[in-house]
Amino acid sequence: MHQPEFFDGPAGRRLAYHRSPGKGPWIVFLGGLKSDMEGTKALHLQAWAQAQGRAFLRFDYSGHGQSSGTFEGGAIGDWAEDTAAVIEALTEGPVLPVGSSMGGWQALLLGKRHPERIAGMVTIAAAPDFTEDGYWASFTQAQRAQIMADGQVELPSDYMEPYIVTRRMIENGRENLVLRTPLDLPFPVRCLQGTADTAVSTETALRLLDHATCQDMRLTLVKDADHRFSDGPCLGLIEEAVADILTLAEGDI
Repeated sequence: MHQPEFFDGPAGRRLAYHRSPGKGPWIVFLGGLKSDMEGTKALHLQAWAQAQGRAFLRFDYSGHGQSSGTFEGGAIGDWAEDTAAVIEALTEGPVLPVGSSMGGWQALLLGKRHPERIAGMVTIAAAPDFTEDGYWASFTQAQRAQIMADGQVELPSDYMEPYIVTRRMIENGRENLVLRTPLDLPFPVRCLQGTADTAVSTETALRLLDHATCQDMRLTLVKDADHRFSDGPCLGLIEEAVADILTLAEGDI
């Protein structure tokens, strides 16, 4: 495995990345919560992009993978700053973010705040606003009291070791919600969602589709696909979605 390069990001956060130059738009993979850039989808998409001669970037948010910091010290806004800074420094021209789970929220924040850089977007089991609609909404009164008093609460997970949710993650998440205010996406968007996903519901995907203002937004539901969305057929659907956006982007040039 090749060693990553490092970028000095916002607030002194040191961010690990792998970058493959090629034809634009730049495909930028945005990973999920507590995931890293060495996951199946990120590596598969990079190999596909390189075979196509396409520019590709994957990186670790602060507190993730090989980047500096701790997960417990981070929040949605920090990772949005990381994303914007890495794209600004390491790419040029239009970008095509591919956001998985929490990375889908990050892609939407990027599209909302920097639409001029976005050629199009692909989301995979996008999890916008999950700190509010997932964590806070499901907390018991005891958990809410604990996080407010102690600053954190521990939660189990179906996909990783138990992890700490901090009061700052909840409060910072509220500053970055995208489903409560207008969400204008002036570029093509392709959303992929498995019906057997126990982490992000089909209802979330439908809510995003209904809420966003977008002239070319499509949702593909895959029966029995889970949150990982990384078996052969699912990886093929990701390729197809990215290729579709690239074709549309090149038609606009």
